[in-house]
Amino acid sequence: MSRLFRDVGGGPVCPGGSVVCIGAFDGLHRGHRALVRHAVARAQDFGVEPVALSFEPLPREFFGAGDPPPRLMLPRAKVEGLHALGAGTIGLLRFDAAMAAMEAAAFVREVLVRRLGAREVWVGPGFRFGHRRGGDLGLLQRLGAELGFGAGEIEPLLHEGERVSSTAIRAALTEGDFAHAARLLGRPYAISGRVVRGRQLGRTLGYPTANLRFGGKVPALRGIYATRVHGVGSDSGRSRPWPSVSSFGTRPTVDGVEPLLEAHLFDFAGDLYGRRIEVEFVARLRDEEKFADLPALVAQMDRDAAQARRMLALHPEPALDDAGLSTHTARR
Repeated sequence: MSRLFRDVGGGPVCPGGSVVCIGAFDGLHRGHRALVRHAVARAQDFGVEPVALSFEPLPREFFGAGDPPPRLMLPRAKVEGLHALGAGTIGLLRFDAAMAAMEAAAFVREVLVRRLGAREVWVGPGFRFGHRRGGDLGLLQRLGAELGFGAGEIEPLLHEGERVSSTAIRAALTEGDFAHAARLLGRPYAISGRVVRGRQLGRTLGYPTANLRFGGKVPALRGIYATRVHGVGSDSGRSRPWPSVSSFGTRPTVDGVEPLLEAHLFDFAGDLYGRRIEVEFVARLRDEEKFADLPALVAQMDRDAAQARRMLALHPEPALDDAGLSTHTARR
């Protein structure tokens, strides 16, 4: 079981020492996985705790509060993913005004050394931290020589000459290129969460939906999609994805405000309220739009459902893995 801590202050988290990797980890793409797995392997070499250190909200969300950037992944999914990669301790530090004002050297001494007992610290390419982004790999290495830890950087992971990054994945999602996004992620793009009760309007229109909120974050995509829902049914005892059509947006026809992911599962009868599911995006159908009335909306929903069934038939489930992760290089 992993440990989660949120605060800069407090007693030692890893009294026996640790190897720490630091990053935003939004999306946990193949480059992120390379970084985390490298830190986990180094922690095993030292016989200490592997730590993944991130922030919530992300710094760019804090500084861009009026116009926050899109997110690929919610905090809970990030924590679960980091744990699955082997991080025994996860720091999801609260990024607030005090954190923004913290000098890089103070962050190193208070968090990396005092709380985590870092033996090594690993970061991604171009990593910056601390007040006014004053800290970088060079500072980590200089302070490490003084305070007793090493620091290194993972080389960028490339896919067909393109750097694997959250920015590239967001661009692919915006363009509806889910195949390319999946290649960069190492898996299909999906959003997970617990099904919540909505206004149940879809049920009255003949399209009941399983609804997921996006935690007040800005999603990286909006529109109508052919999707598969995981965590719903089983076939011979094995979980299988359920074909579906989903809307992700603010529902302008019915005066919605908060972004909501609504998945209509084809030919499904059951109660999903309270269940954690995952919605995998397969193909983009169209933009979200406002209709003159509900009959016009239902007519379009009929067309969307038929198109989604056709698209799902054309897109078999991919068999992706993290091929290439073991070939990354690291430098000190």
